[in-house]
This record gives sequence, C-alpha cells and structure tokens, in this order.
Amino acid sequence: MKQATIDDILEPGDSHTDQERARRVASGFWRTFKRASRHIPFADELVAAYFCALDPKTPLRVRGTLLAALAYFVLPFDMVPDFILGLGFTDDIAVLTAAIANMRANIKPQHRKAAQAAIERFARSA
Repeated sequence: MKQATIDDILEPGDSHTDQERARRVASGFWRTFKRASRHIPFADELVAAYFCALDPKTPLRVRGTLLAALAYFVLPFDMVPDFILGLGFTDDIAVLTAAIANMRANIKPQHRKAAQAAIERFARSA
C-alpha cells in the first residue's frame, strides 16, 4: 500500500467526521475484531488503541487519527475486501500499524489495562 494512501486514510477529520467515525467504530469494532483477531499479530495493541481513541482525555488529533484507522478497520469493503481469504486484512494491518506506531506514546497504561481485560472477556465468551 502506498504511503500517500495510508496518509490520506489516517488524516483526522473535522469534529463531525470524527464523531461519525467514533459511532462507526463503536458499533462495529468487536464484530470486526472477532473476524480479524487471528490475522492480526498485535491484537492487544489494536484494542488498546481502540480504548485510547474513545478516551476523551486523548488529544483530539490523536483521537482523530486512531478513529480514522479504526473506522477503516471496521469498514466491510475497503481497498482489499476483508472477505478475501489470506489477503483481506492486509491493508487494514498496514493502516493500523502506521496509526498505532505514530500514536503509541498516547496509548496509556489504563488503555492497555482496559484492553487486556476486554480481550480476556472476549476470549471467555468466544
């Protein structure tokens, strides 16, 4: 995936765009995570980024970038549709890796703790 394309995807939006992304992420994250978790080697970081993006204490630009990446993740059809076996989540992984790498300093211990607890609950319910 070209860097310019990833940069375009990760561009934070205005407040309306970020609110729409937050709604989309909140409604579809766990369903998509269930399908993708075995394909994503950094699932714990992904869930921590989810909690960071939804934390109102996270700086707006960071929230916007993470919400953009997470919204791309939950979209059922993107550059490489998620249903394509073996390739479906590769573009999502590229976008998420770029976002998380750039925003890692903003993912706090409380986000990681919430992620660990959520993943444990998720594993018990699966």
